[in-house]
Amino acid sequence: MGLLDGIIGPIAGIIDKIIPDPKARDEAKLKLLALQGSQEMEQVKTQISAIMAEAQSPDPWTSRARPSFLYVMYALLLWAIPMGLIAAAQPQMAKDIAAGMNAYLAGIPEPLYALFGTGYLGYTVARSWGKAKGVDK
Repeated sequence: MGLLDGIIGPIAGIIDKIIPDPKARDEAKLKLLALQGSQEMEQVKTQISAIMAEAQSPDPWTSRARPSFLYVMYALLLWAIPMGLIAAAQPQMAKDIAAGMNAYLAGIPEPLYALFGTGYLGYTVARSWGKAKGVDK
């Protein structure tokens, strides 16, 4: 997409210079944008087909990897509930636990957070796609 975006801008500038008629110029730009949209759509379709292939894999590890990773993240987020109760009963203990968790979470590499976001988005798109096609329930 970055390469395509880098090409569209200069081509639109050239269109402005070589086509004097405003209507024809606007029509050429619309066709250029349609080309960009179709190529982006093809790239999205390719990505979704890879996600769907993984989700439909007979290998249990491959088909369950994304949901399992999400459950781990949910557990980490839900830990806030007992932390709130601990904070109500023993505020200093809650501060110590929070400081320890902050140190732990700060030590997790940024690419792992990116992987979580990508996996979450991919899983959501694959489920939506499957439901829309009637494959998933």
